[in-house]
Amino acid sequence: MAKEVTMCTQLQQWSPVKETAGAPSIPPQVGYCFHSPKKHPWRPIMGYEEIEVTPMPSQPITNTMVDPCYTPAGMATEPLRFPNLVTGFERSPEHAARAALYTRYTHYEWNQNSIKNYNESDAKRNYSERVRNDIMRMLRETDEIGTQGQRDSGRRIGERITDTTFWRNEVSIEMERLVATCEKLNDTRRQLERAVAGIEGPLHIVQECLYHREKRQGLEQVHDTVEQSLLKEVAILRECQDKFRNMLEKVRQQSKNCRATQHELETDMRNKEYALGIDSMCHQLNNFSKGLQFYAGIERYDPTVCDAARWSAASAATLQRSQSERAKAVQMLSDAENLINVSATEIWDQWSNTNSAFTRRIAETIEIKNKLQLHLHKVMIYLIQQEMFDVEKTLELLNKAIEDKLQPMKVAHTRLQARTNRPHLEKCRDEAQHRLVKEVCDLQETMETLRSKIATAEGTHQTLLGVRAGLEADLRNKSTALFIDRDQCMGLRRGYPVTAAIKA
Repeated sequence: MAKEVTMCTQLQQWSPVKETAGAPSIPPQVGYCFHSPKKHPWRPIMGYEEIEVTPMPSQPITNTMVDPCYTPAGMATEPLRFPNLVTGFERSPEHAARAALYTRYTHYEWNQNSIKNYNESDAKRNYSERVRNDIMRMLRETDEIGTQGQRDSGRRIGERITDTTFWRNEVSIEMERLVATCEKLNDTRRQLERAVAGIEGPLHIVQECLYHREKRQGLEQVHDTVEQSLLKEVAILRECQDKFRNMLEKVRQQSKNCRATQHELETDMRNKEYALGIDSMCHQLNNFSKGLQFYAGIERYDPTVCDAARWSAASAATLQRSQSERAKAVQMLSDAENLINVSATEIWDQWSNTNSAFTRRIAETIEIKNKLQLHLHKVMIYLIQQEMFDVEKTLELLNKAIEDKLQPMKVAHTRLQARTNRPHLEKCRDEAQHRLVKEVCDLQETMETLRSKIATAEGTHQTLLGVRAGLEADLRNKSTALFIDRDQCMGLRRGYPVTAAIKA
């Protein structure tokens, strides 16, 4: 019969003070409460305490303890009592006789028991051999499963490395192309900025030409082909400047989009490089690698965010966005270059047309000025001077004629005054009186006529002076217009390279 032992495994709060002898028996703690050193999302936090397992006090129970019946400390039951033929005979002879009779076996039972033990041992041995064979087969199978799983995992990781390397190379090539396109966009942006700033020079020159031509005087302020060309040139320059500004804004926006796409490519490439390093390290691990550890519950932790198809689609979408932005940038580069060339050609053509108009106008003005000078010096001035001389001589003759008429007027007046002193009846209105009165009237009328002729001659003289002044003013105006067009305007336009300012 086995001994009966009671085990107590109760967790108690640990205390560094030992219990006294009279205190109840409590299993003491022999260790601290430990937890897992690292907390992982796939690994539960474990804790345990170490306590002392104290069995109940035991004493070797023999037949010598039947009568004394000793009770050990902490034992709540009476000790077992085993009767035997020696000790029990004194107490109960009948019981001892029955026990001696019933515990004897026959020889057949002994043989059967031996055969049974042999068969059981043989069966147990065969079962143990089958179990051992099954275990060996399971060991071979598990070893093959582990090796095959590790080999398949390595092959899968290798395929993943190949795919990641392929997409990494595609992203790298696309990023190099995008960076080159961004550099071209920056060059085009700077060229457009220089073109916008370069148009200010020709525009200022054209406006200065218009301001200078406003200084023309008289009939020289004509709305000629030069002024029309200048106004058209101002409109073309402002229109081209607006086009350059609009294209510059588009180029800046496209440059921002390209930089954003480049950032996505750099982030994708950096992530792929990091993942490629991790997969390469995992691909090189084997059973003999250093740093291998157990991570409890790692197979239940799933940190993935997408599958392989979605991953490939995301990489392809990033490349597609980059290619789309790069295609837009290339098209914008072509449009900007075409705009610059067309605008430069248009500005240069109008600039040349305006210069040609200036040249024709200058030649026309020089020709008219030369003719005017020739006509003024050879014909007009001679005739005007001669006519003015004749008018002046006529004025002198008229004045002399008036002075000559003054004496006869005085004589007639004196005669009439003297005849007023005649006696009473001698004051007769005779023929002499009539003739003297008529003479005085004729002289007065003649003098009035001479004075009117003098006024007319003086007016003619002033008119001739005005004509000469007008011809001289016209000549001065043409000289001024010629100076403005030839020296000021063309001097400004010849010294400015309009095409170099735009295509610089």
